[in-house]
Amino acid sequence: MTDYPKGPHDLGGDCHAWLLPSGGWGESNTGLVRGAGTSLLVDTLYDLPLTAEMLAGYAPLTAQHPIRTLVNTHSDGDHWFGNQLVAGPEVEILATEAAAELMTSAAVDELRGLRTREDEIGEFFRRNPRQFDLSGIVATPPTRTFTGELSIDVGGREVQLIQVGPAHTPGDLLTYVPDAKIIYTGDILFIGGAPLVWTGPVARCIAACERILDLELTTIVPGHGPLTDKDGVRVVRDYLQFVEVEAIKRFEAGLSVEEAVASIDLGRFAAMTERGRIAANVLNVYEELDPSRRRENRLEQFGRIAAYELAREQE
Repeated sequence: MTDYPKGPHDLGGDCHAWLLPSGGWGESNTGLVRGAGTSLLVDTLYDLPLTAEMLAGYAPLTAQHPIRTLVNTHSDGDHWFGNQLVAGPEVEILATEAAAELMTSAAVDELRGLRTREDEIGEFFRRNPRQFDLSGIVATPPTRTFTGELSIDVGGREVQLIQVGPAHTPGDLLTYVPDAKIIYTGDILFIGGAPLVWTGPVARCIAACERILDLELTTIVPGHGPLTDKDGVRVVRDYLQFVEVEAIKRFEAGLSVEEAVASIDLGRFAAMTERGRIAANVLNVYEELDPSRRRENRLEQFGRIAAYELAREQE
């Protein structure tokens, strides 16, 4: 993955990003859009120390433009667990209705417990080079939800919230700033790392990429990884199309999910990090092709990814 500095990045047009290298599991990005006397924050981070550091880094930008709107792009913890450090009577927290349903105390507890599991999932997360501090997190969900699209005013500037989920998760949204031609995509985009389809179908993730490509853009801030442009979006789209085509071939040939995953040569996508995500992505295609198949939950999907990654470490 391309090296890039941690911290604030000025994108021009009074838009900013906070990037957390190297964009792996839990290492997510946030955004800041300033208007007259106010700011909009896109996402918080996985734990309170990281979120506090990010807010301190933004402090020179928000001193005269306090954060009055927080948008959570989706329901994965690394994009909202720090909400409590931003929340307050003057702050509106926005997310899609589908995302808000999953932003609960139970979700915090589930993720907090992954590292202590005595199985491949626990081993996988204990091997993560960045160990997050999930103590002290109080679930702080949205105060306002929507479906479809929503245009909001940020100090005289229009910011468009565009629901594209279910895709990566049930309630993904894009945050588009038309006058600056900048978009914050959440986990519709992983740059450098393999895309991940928790919910899908894969076709909706591809459609979300196409929606981004249809917009007029100068800079794209992914959910994970470095800043990118439309070429980066095309790589993500092409990977998803490749996985979908290869999985369909193997489904039609009668292969199991495990056999399909093991037989796919990633080719030009082999340089991506987090390659184990193909195990969840192929599963998603199989679940769409066979409606009678029981849909696996997040822990089961994590288990497939962990098994893939740990097996390759032993090769």
